[in-house]
Amino acid sequence: MDLKFSDEQNILRDMTRSLCADHSTIAVVRAMENDPHGVPEGLWRQMGETGLLAMMLPESMGGAGFDMLDCAVIYEELGRHLAPGPYFASATLSALVLREAASAGQQQALLPGIGSGATIVTPAWLEPGNGFGPRGVQLRARPTEGGYLLSGTKRHVFHAAAAHKLLVLARTGDDEQAIDLLLLDRDAPGVRLEQQKSMASDTQYRVVFDDVAVPAGARIGAPGSGWRSWDAAMHDGIILLAAWAAGGAERALEITVQYAKDREQFGKPIGAFQALAHYMADASAAVDGARTLAYEAAWARSRGHDVRRLAAMAKLFCCKTFRDVTATGQQIHGGIGFTLDYDIQLFYRRAKQLQMNWWDAHYLEELVAADILDRELPRTIPDPFTV
Repeated sequence: MDLKFSDEQNILRDMTRSLCADHSTIAVVRAMENDPHGVPEGLWRQMGETGLLAMMLPESMGGAGFDMLDCAVIYEELGRHLAPGPYFASATLSALVLREAASAGQQQALLPGIGSGATIVTPAWLEPGNGFGPRGVQLRARPTEGGYLLSGTKRHVFHAAAAHKLLVLARTGDDEQAIDLLLLDRDAPGVRLEQQKSMASDTQYRVVFDDVAVPAGARIGAPGSGWRSWDAAMHDGIILLAAWAAGGAERALEITVQYAKDREQFGKPIGAFQALAHYMADASAAVDGARTLAYEAAWARSRGHDVRRLAAMAKLFCCKTFRDVTATGQQIHGGIGFTLDYDIQLFYRRAKQLQMNWWDAHYLEELVAADILDRELPRTIPDPFTV
C-alpha cells in the first residue's frame, strides 16, 4: 500500500477543507439539526460548483475521474467538519447504483443533475423491525399491467423531503435476493412522509407507500438484480463513511486536547494529569489506526482489489473509534461536555448515530466473519432482528 498522497490529492484536501471552513461551520451544523430539509444552501451550492457532488460520476457525465482514494480524502474533510446534507445518500450511494446498473437513458436523465446538485435521489431501504440484509426487504412490488404497486413502510430515509426521487428497494419474489430497485417521484400519489427524530438530529423520514404506482420503466437494472447492485454500492459507500468517521474522530480529539490545555484545576491544566493524558494518548493511537485502515480500503478499491473484508473492517473500526474518542472527549470535558453549548456533543451524537446507520457493528462483524470463514457472503450472513 502506498499512501503518499499526490499533489492533486493534497490540493483536493485543501480545497475541501477551505470550502467546509466557509460553508460548513459549527453554526451551519447546528442550524441544520432537525431541519425538515437538512440541505445547507451555501454548502450544497459550493459542492456542486466545485465538482464534489460529481465525485462518483464518470467524466462523460460531468465527473472529474476521481478514484476511491481521492474520494476518501474528500470524505475525511467532510467528517472533520460534520458537514450536513444528502451528499452520501444522493451523490455517493444513489450515484453508485445508477452508474453501475441504470440504463443509458436513466443515467443521462439523472446523473448530471446529481452531480450539479440540481437533483437529489435518496434510497428508501430499511423497514420497521427488519434487518440490513436481503431478508430485511419485505415491501412488495406487486406486478400490475405496465408496472408495479408499492404498499408498505420504509424508515430512516435520509433527506426524503428534499429528494426529487426515491430509490426504493422492493421485493418482487420469494427468493432471498429477489429484490428490485425502483425509482419514483418523492411526491407521487400515495407517498407520505413523516419526519423522524434521531440521536444525531439529522434529517430522517419514515416513508409510507399506499398503493403507489411505479411504471416498469422505472426499474433500475435487470429483474431481480437489485440486491446485487445495492450490496456492491454499499461496500464502496462504507469505505467513505469510514473516512468520514476518521476525520470526525481526529477533529473531536483536537477539540478535547485544546480543552485539556485550557481548563485548569489545582493550579495546572487538566491535561497535565496522567490519567487524562493517557486517555488522549490512547485516542491518538486509535485515530491514526482508523485513518490508516480507511485509506487502506480506499487504496485497495482504487486498484481493483477485493475489498469485501477491508470495507467492512474499515467502517466497523472507524465508527467504533469515532464513538470511543468522542465519549472520552465528553468525559474529559466533564459535565459541561453534555450541554448543547459545547461542540463535543455534536461529534458524539453523530458518532453514535453513524455507528448504527448504513450497516451497524453486528452486521459488519458478520460480513467480516463470513469472509474469513467461508467467503459465501449472501448465504451465510444472518439478518439482525433489529435495525
